[in-house]
Amino acid sequence: MKRSIRFLLAASAAMLLAPSVAGASPRMHVGFHDDPNFRYEERRALMLDQARAANTTIVRTLVTWPNVAPTRPANASNPFDRAYRFNDLDELVRNAQARDIEVLITIWGTPKWANGGKTPNFLPTRMSDLTAFSRAVASRYSGRFAGFPFVRFYSVWNESNLQLFLAPQFDAAGRSVGPRNYARLAAAAYSGIKAGNPLAKVAVGSTSSAGRDKVLAGKSATHSPGRFAQLVAAANPRLKFDAWAQHPYPVPVNQKPTQLVRYPNVTLKSFPRFERDLDKWFKRKNVRIWITEYGHEVRQDGEPQGVSRATQASYAAQALALARQDPRTDMFIWFVFRDHATSEWQSGLRTRSGAPKPSLARFTTFARTVDARNATFNLRGGVANPTVTVALRQYAAGSKPGERVGFNVKVYEKGKLVADAQPASPLARDATAKVRLLGFRPLKGRTYSVRVDANIFSGGGVVLRRTLTVVGV
Repeated sequence: MKRSIRFLLAASAAMLLAPSVAGASPRMHVGFHDDPNFRYEERRALMLDQARAANTTIVRTLVTWPNVAPTRPANASNPFDRAYRFNDLDELVRNAQARDIEVLITIWGTPKWANGGKTPNFLPTRMSDLTAFSRAVASRYSGRFAGFPFVRFYSVWNESNLQLFLAPQFDAAGRSVGPRNYARLAAAAYSGIKAGNPLAKVAVGSTSSAGRDKVLAGKSATHSPGRFAQLVAAANPRLKFDAWAQHPYPVPVNQKPTQLVRYPNVTLKSFPRFERDLDKWFKRKNVRIWITEYGHEVRQDGEPQGVSRATQASYAAQALALARQDPRTDMFIWFVFRDHATSEWQSGLRTRSGAPKPSLARFTTFARTVDARNATFNLRGGVANPTVTVALRQYAAGSKPGERVGFNVKVYEKGKLVADAQPASPLARDATAKVRLLGFRPLKGRTYSVRVDANIFSGGGVVLRRTLTVVGV
């Protein structure tokens, strides 16, 4: 898709999931994919400040293997091999962590030294090279090395059902080969990521919303996302992954979020069927969904086929609501945060000059209601002093794993205080802490609100507040 071409050119020139409650996704990581503004722009720190003010809880970034490893490393699994160029990524991850924001790293592209001099969309000659690189990335951000923050979320490749990003999709005889090749690629990257950081969560697919499933002369080869996923599963039904990543843009993107498309193309309204099929194809239950790209371009900001700013705001609200209604969707990432001179994609919630579009206020309000840091927990009724995990990303920017975090915990039921305690626990390397709800025993069928105020000695007096939801089951 043209959005991805332009974004990659600009980038080359220059992200614990909350448990689900049946019937809806009460919490989601919500944020943006915008490397020009968050990673390369001179005012990148300010851009992230503005994203934080919009209640962003995650940013996605593209880690292009050829850019990070322009020459073959001496020890590719070593995250600090001299061949690697990680400086801009290091800065983004640190800047995000300091603002209490998670990062999703998407690994994409093959260096010429790894695929016989071909373009980045061709597979590596040896899958072990991708495994080693993936391991180096995940290890670097595993929380084991001082100054290198923990990164929880990863995805493998970008829009892998398009020849633009993964070639070939079909062989010379017109037979489908892309899904089978992707199954090998995804398995290799997953293995490396988990070896570098067993706590990482890894999505596969990152499929675009539409494709043709056949060769057409003069057209770039594509698969529909549904057919692509089906063939990936056929190639490796035991493929390991934590979520399927999908880019459910309407086609064309000025259409409504509620657009109905011919399956196996997949937009937001197709999710129920797609999810059932993913379960069937991979022989699993409750395959999770990450929306790792979505957006609507604006006509008056430079895209003749775009929508008005008011319509963008309305469509953003509709898309977010549809994602929230889907009980399997754990993540929603909008492309992009702010329009930028290096990109011809005008779907930002701010203009190039920085002025907010109406969509920014709608997005900000929604993001606050689904903040994944304020997690929902299903706890067994009758069990005394249960333990929950609290996200404390910001503390990890200046504190070491193992440092004690103090908590002031108040549990309420229908506004009435039912428990009050001051436990403490160590900060884990994944920037979370276990909190024991002392003096509390949830009852089956009851819902509780838990206010947690956290403080840490090295935190400069910053109190992080989390408002958790506990459901007795």
